[in-house]
Amino acid sequence: GAIIVRFSHRIEKSKFTLDGVEYHLFANERGNCNHGGDVGFNKRFWNATEYDSDVEPALVMSYFSPDMEENFPGNLKVEVTYSLTEDGSLKIHFKAETDKKTIVNLTQHNYYNLAGYESQTVADHIMWIDSDKINELDDDFIPTGEFIPVEGTVFDFRTPKAIGTNLGDPIFDKQEGGYDNNYILNGGEEKKIKKVAYLFDPKSGRHMDMYTDQPCVLVYTSNWLNEKDYPFKNGVKQRKTCAVCFEAQKMPDSINHPGFTDTVLDPGEVYDYTTIYKFSNK
Repeated sequence: GAIIVRFSHRIEKSKFTLDGVEYHLFANERGNCNHGGDVGFNKRFWNATEYDSDVEPALVMSYFSPDMEENFPGNLKVEVTYSLTEDGSLKIHFKAETDKKTIVNLTQHNYYNLAGYESQTVADHIMWIDSDKINELDDDFIPTGEFIPVEGTVFDFRTPKAIGTNLGDPIFDKQEGGYDNNYILNGGEEKKIKKVAYLFDPKSGRHMDMYTDQPCVLVYTSNWLNEKDYPFKNGVKQRKTCAVCFEAQKMPDSINHPGFTDTVLDPGEVYDYTTIYKFSNK
């Protein structure tokens, strides 16, 4: 359930240029910077304030990231508010401000298994995503700058299907046997909160709708989890495909691709996005 750092996912060659200044980041994956570097927001201490309410209780998490922390420019004030709504939703509101031009791409890395952590797989979960295309990736999971239409491919979830339907396809060999792909949402350029995806477990009947005003969602099926990692409750071991993440965000490596989503934040601007996970039982 970590809050991913200033810039989620990968930045090619761990560097970017902003206003003529080249910034070099910590290379933690194949020479690239993944999830913001060495010590990310998920490893920092945050301030927490509780707001009790019969209508919408909330927990507000705040963090001050100083200028050049992990070599990102600007003093960045971040506030993430988690709210429980009356209709059975978890609402997550991201807000950030800077005093110097910087890049920001925050997201929430929640793992979901609607059958329960002991079930060990989400392969039977039905998934729907309102997206016609994804970012094409090279062998190091860096966007090439091109897009792949999902129609007729294993990435097409416009018609709901089980996550495990195509996991045996050779295309996933370089992705450790699962999805780790950024979906460009239809209508995502509107910055309007809308339903963009859902997850459904046929056995339990549990259903999760996802709403966001972000332009993309990265779908990750726990491909790098393994039995050597810390176990879940009662000693249940982590395994590949034991959960799925829906990470609302902008495109990875956007700062190095002029035609991608804008991840630059200027002083006086407010980074302001909301993601909602609504739970029900069908």
